[in-house]
Amino acid sequence: MQRSFTISTRGPGLYEFTDQVADWVRGSGLLTLFIRHTSASLVIQENADPEVRTDLASFFHRLVPPTTDPSMGYLTHTYEGPDDMPAHIKAALLPVSLTIPVSEGRLMLGTWQGIYVFEHRNAAHDRQVVAHLA
Repeated sequence: MQRSFTISTRGPGLYEFTDQVADWVRGSGLLTLFIRHTSASLVIQENADPEVRTDLASFFHRLVPPTTDPSMGYLTHTYEGPDDMPAHIKAALLPVSLTIPVSEGRLMLGTWQGIYVFEHRNAAHDRQVVAHLA
Protein backbone atom coordinates (compact mmCIF):
# COMPACT_ATOMS: atom_id res chain seq x y z
CA MET A 1 0.00 0.00 0.00
CA GLN A 2 1.23 3.47 -0.87
CA ARG A 3 -0.15 6.93 -0.36
CA SER A 4 1.02 10.51 -0.42
CA PHE A 5 0.07 13.00 2.31
CA THR A 6 0.15 16.77 1.83
CA ILE A 7 1.05 18.67 4.97
CA SER A 8 0.52 22.44 4.78
CA THR A 9 2.94 24.48 6.88
CA ARG A 10 2.90 28.15 7.87
CA GLY A 11 6.59 28.66 8.61
CA PRO A 12 9.11 27.08 10.96
CA GLY A 13 7.85 24.52 13.43
CA LEU A 14 6.49 21.03 13.91
CA TYR A 15 3.24 20.01 12.21
CA GLU A 16 1.62 16.82 13.47
CA PHE A 17 -0.06 14.45 11.01
CA THR A 18 -0.30 11.28 13.13
CA ASP A 19 -4.08 11.07 12.80
CA GLN A 20 -3.97 11.20 9.00
CA VAL A 21 -1.51 8.30 8.91
CA ALA A 22 -3.40 6.33 11.57
CA ASP A 23 -6.65 6.67 9.60
CA TRP A 24 -4.93 5.25 6.49
CA VAL A 25 -3.01 2.22 7.81
CA ARG A 26 -4.51 -1.25 7.61
CA GLY A 27 -3.18 -4.67 8.50
CA SER A 28 0.29 -5.24 9.90
CA GLY A 29 3.81 -4.59 8.69
CA LEU A 30 6.36 -1.82 8.56
CA LEU A 31 5.34 1.70 7.62
CA THR A 32 7.94 3.87 5.94
CA LEU A 33 7.37 7.61 5.65
CA PHE A 34 9.56 9.75 3.37
CA ILE A 35 9.44 13.52 2.90
CA ARG A 36 10.11 14.66 -0.66
CA HIS A 37 11.92 17.89 0.22
CA THR A 38 15.42 19.07 1.16
CA SER A 39 14.41 21.84 3.56
CA ALA A 40 12.06 19.97 5.92
CA SER A 41 12.34 16.82 8.03
CA LEU A 42 10.25 14.11 9.66
CA VAL A 43 10.41 13.44 13.38
CA ILE A 44 8.62 11.40 16.02
CA GLN A 45 8.20 13.59 19.06
CA GLU A 46 6.04 14.20 22.13
CA ASN A 47 2.51 15.29 21.25
CA ALA A 48 1.20 16.11 24.73
CA ASP A 49 2.89 19.40 25.65
CA PRO A 50 3.15 22.01 22.85
CA GLU A 51 6.13 23.60 24.64
CA VAL A 52 8.23 20.64 23.43
CA ARG A 53 7.60 21.68 19.81
CA THR A 54 8.32 25.33 20.62
CA ASP A 55 11.57 24.45 22.39
CA LEU A 56 12.73 22.16 19.57
CA ALA A 57 12.11 24.86 16.96
CA SER A 58 13.94 27.41 19.13
CA PHE A 59 16.88 25.06 19.68
CA PHE A 60 17.36 24.36 15.97
CA HIS A 61 17.02 28.06 15.13
CA ARG A 62 19.77 28.78 17.65
CA LEU A 63 21.88 25.84 16.44
CA VAL A 64 21.63 26.89 12.77
CA PRO A 65 20.64 30.57 12.55
CA PRO A 66 19.77 32.41 9.31
CA THR A 67 22.57 33.46 6.97
CA THR A 68 22.13 37.05 8.17
CA ASP A 69 23.66 35.98 11.49
CA PRO A 70 27.39 36.88 11.52
CA SER A 71 28.29 33.34 12.59
CA MET A 72 26.93 32.03 9.27
CA GLY A 73 29.08 34.27 7.06
CA TYR A 74 30.95 31.27 5.65
CA LEU A 75 27.88 30.02 3.72
CA THR A 76 27.78 30.63 -0.03
CA HIS A 77 24.27 29.35 -0.94
CA THR A 78 22.37 32.51 0.02
CA TYR A 79 20.42 33.60 -3.08
CA GLU A 80 17.18 31.83 -2.02
CA GLY A 81 16.93 33.80 1.22
CA PRO A 82 18.54 33.78 4.66
CA ASP A 83 16.52 30.75 5.81
CA ASP A 84 17.26 28.47 2.83
CA MET A 85 20.75 27.10 3.47
CA PRO A 86 20.08 26.78 7.21
CA ALA A 87 16.97 24.76 6.29
CA HIS A 88 19.11 22.40 4.20
CA ILE A 89 21.55 21.99 7.10
CA LYS A 90 18.73 21.18 9.53
CA ALA A 91 17.28 18.65 7.07
CA ALA A 92 20.73 17.04 6.81
CA LEU A 93 20.87 16.72 10.63
CA LEU A 94 17.35 15.37 11.10
CA PRO A 95 15.64 12.36 9.49
CA VAL A 96 13.85 12.59 6.16
CA SER A 97 12.37 9.12 6.59
CA LEU A 98 10.83 7.15 9.45
CA THR A 99 9.97 3.49 9.96
CA ILE A 100 7.07 2.63 12.27
CA PRO A 101 5.75 -0.88 13.05
CA VAL A 102 2.04 -1.41 12.39
CA SER A 103 0.07 -4.18 14.08
CA GLU A 104 -3.57 -4.99 13.30
CA GLY A 105 -4.09 -1.57 11.73
CA ARG A 106 -2.51 0.37 14.60
CA LEU A 107 0.67 2.44 14.62
CA MET A 108 2.88 1.03 17.36
CA LEU A 109 3.79 4.48 18.70
CA GLY A 110 4.24 5.20 22.37
CA THR A 111 1.56 6.95 24.41
CA TRP A 112 2.91 10.49 23.86
CA GLN A 113 4.53 10.02 20.45
CA GLY A 114 3.33 11.81 17.34
CA ILE A 115 4.54 12.03 13.74
CA TYR A 116 5.57 15.49 12.57
CA VAL A 117 6.82 17.39 9.57
CA PHE A 118 9.50 19.74 10.89
CA GLU A 119 9.35 22.78 8.64
CA HIS A 120 12.63 24.68 8.41
CA ARG A 121 11.67 27.48 5.97
CA ASN A 122 10.00 30.78 6.91
CA ALA A 123 7.35 30.72 4.17
CA ALA A 124 4.30 28.49 4.01
CA HIS A 125 4.74 25.27 2.03
CA ASP A 126 2.76 22.20 1.03
CA ARG A 127 5.04 19.32 1.98
CA GLN A 128 4.62 15.90 0.37
CA VAL A 129 5.15 12.81 2.52
CA VAL A 130 5.06 9.41 0.81
CA ALA A 131 3.86 6.45 2.90
CA HIS A 132 4.60 2.82 2.08
CA LEU A 133 3.22 -0.05 4.15
CA ALA A 134 4.80 -3.43 3.53
